[in-house]
Formats: sequence, C-alpha cells, structure tokens
Amino acid sequence: MAELDAGAKAPDFEMDGADGPVRLSDFAGKALVLYFYPKDDTSGCTREAQEFSALAADFAAAGAVVLGVSKDSVASHGKFTAKYGLAVPLGSDPEGATVEAYGAWVEKSMYGRKYMGIDRSTFLVDGAGVIRRAWRKVKAPGHAAEVLKVVQAL
Repeated sequence: MAELDAGAKAPDFEMDGADGPVRLSDFAGKALVLYFYPKDDTSGCTREAQEFSALAADFAAAGAVVLGVSKDSVASHGKFTAKYGLAVPLGSDPEGATVEAYGAWVEKSMYGRKYMGIDRSTFLVDGAGVIRRAWRKVKAPGHAAEVLKVVQAL
C-alpha cells in the first residue's frame, strides 16, 4: 500500500455513521477533515475528539466538515458522543477497509510487543476529492487547531 500524500486522489469509502451510510461523495464540493483514531473513550482519542468538537463551528465557517473514523461500532460511537457531547460525526469501520485504504492500519509496538493498530492520522481532502495534506503519527493536543489553520488557508 503506497502512502497517501498531498496531490493523491482520496480513496473512496462507505461506512456506517450515526445517521446511516457515510461516503466520500457526500462531501463533494466541501473540504473534508478525515481523522483516524484508535479507540473510543481512551484518553488521547477523547482529547482529540473534544478539540475537533470545540472547533467544529470554525471548521464549518471555513467550509470544512470533520469526520472521525475508528473500528468501533456505531453503538460505541453513540455512547462516546453522548458521554462527551461531541460535535463531530464519527464513522464506524469495523472491517477496517477505509482505515487500510488510507494507510492508517500499521504495525505498532508497546512494551516490546508488536501488534496491528490504527495510526492516529488526519487527511485534508478538498472538494474535488484530492488530498491536500496528510498528518501521520499525530499527537492529539493542539492537533485540531493546527488542522484548522491549514483549512482556513485553502
């Protein structure tokens, strides 16, 4: 799987969201901030979702939609959203097709043990479906604000 970088066509996707299927084509004509995160209701993922939620109105004002994606179920996403009052939609990709298409399924290591997991990564896709920027190995604190600056500069 080649790594996706700026200028690449964004891989098409379809996954379940809180209100039914979510597809790349749903965002045609708008910028899409597609962020991948490992797990609902864990510290880093919660912080990232809260920061994107806090800036949701600013992203909307800049003509962008934010979509968080993990392998968690729609039900898990619903609990996560309700618990923290999240303002960004979450997509459920239990089979990992979208996660893999964007190169976010990677080998990780913890305490010397290797395993496969989601690399916290974000892709800015323009209204024509082209990746304008890719962030990999993201650290959650401050990331949403950094992405917003790039969106506002589009």
